[in-house]
Amino acid sequence: MRIHSNASNKILYPELSYKITGLLFQTHASLGRFCREKQYCDFFENLLKEKSFSYKREFLINLLNPDSPKGNRADFFIENSILVDFKAKNFITKEDYIQMQRYLQSSKIKLGIIVNFRNSHLKPKRVLNYKLNNS
Repeated sequence: MRIHSNASNKILYPELSYKITGLLFQTHASLGRFCREKQYCDFFENLLKEKSFSYKREFLINLLNPDSPKGNRADFFIENSILVDFKAKNFITKEDYIQMQRYLQSSKIKLGIIVNFRNSHLKPKRVLNYKLNNS
């Protein structure tokens, strides 16, 4: 039996995603689940600096696409590859996924991560830009 492999079966940025996820878990382990979003962002940013990651915080999507509506802003844009959006609320909603999809499509970025620090067990969610990954 031959297994066919194609681009849609590949995991996007596996090493970078793994490293980012590790820093997210480190942030959650250090601060717990009851801080404000800004506190998580500040702590995570310090970890990015320590590990010498290239990143932009409060990244305006219209810097990549001037046609994008003004005000669309991801919490982090890491290594010019992955958008990361932080949440500190009871649960991630459909609107959060729609927001990330809007960011990804506007910026033409392939992968985003939504992370909600309020959960007792951290579960970062990878979100693929379906317009770019299904073509």
